[in-house]
Amino acid sequence: MTKKADIGSKRLISLEPEKWVKWLTSFTDVQVREIVNSEFQWISRESDVLIRAYTPEYGEFLLINELQLYYTGKLPRRIRAYAGLAEEKYQLPVYPVLVNILQSSYANIPQGYFSEFAGLQARQDYRVINLWEVNAEIVFERSLTALLPFVPVLKGGGEESTVQEALRLLRNDEKLNDLETLLAFFATFVLESSVVQQIMRWDMAVLQKSPWYQEILNQGVKQGREEGREEGLLSAIALGLELKFGETALELMPAVSQIKNVARLTALKDAIKAVNSLAEFQNLI
Repeated sequence: MTKKADIGSKRLISLEPEKWVKWLTSFTDVQVREIVNSEFQWISRESDVLIRAYTPEYGEFLLINELQLYYTGKLPRRIRAYAGLAEEKYQLPVYPVLVNILQSSYANIPQGYFSEFAGLQARQDYRVINLWEVNAEIVFERSLTALLPFVPVLKGGGEESTVQEALRLLRNDEKLNDLETLLAFFATFVLESSVVQQIMRWDMAVLQKSPWYQEILNQGVKQGREEGREEGLLSAIALGLELKFGETALELMPAVSQIKNVARLTALKDAIKAVNSLAEFQNLI
């Protein structure tokens, strides 16, 4: 039986933290001292992982991991605040890294925060890694366990054989086989649902139980608030239908697109989780 995937960044990174840190920083001689409890009084998010590390050249430092499903315009300011809090609390220099999993509408993602007010300037640089620009081959070459569930959305990772290899590695290790739901979820972005179902050999309805499924629908709505609520809701509905019923479900989107009422679109988005068939959803339009 497929277990529910733990999608927390801390869970993924803690599998092999030293390999993860070496990949993020390119410091070949880095040593991981500990994964720090990163909860501060007014900032606490599952996407943050704080690692205390050491290199002979730089000494001890804090690596800030910010793992985001989609990039949003609020992240630079958030990383700046988080980096300042971490540096103050632990009295160590910080190395922030932003990892974006899926492409958003932002064409150019800034690699730092900058502001100026009354002649005073504030700046926080950070490294940006976009997973869709990362070659899938390095996951297997460097045994980057934390990236295995994301293989389908990496560069060149959308081939059926590549997804099968990632699945094989997950299932061969008892510590990792609960992550296959996460792998299947991202595979649906590059392969048809029927193909993913064949690869995984279980009912695709299990994806509806994945926290990622609800998270991505919520992200669609958040993005919609920035770009226009109707557009964001339509994107969320289209993605939800494709994940649950396959690519053919998108044939309903022209009819859905005719709806201009935000409340009704929101209701349709929420209904995707409850309906048992495409015909049942069609009756709601």
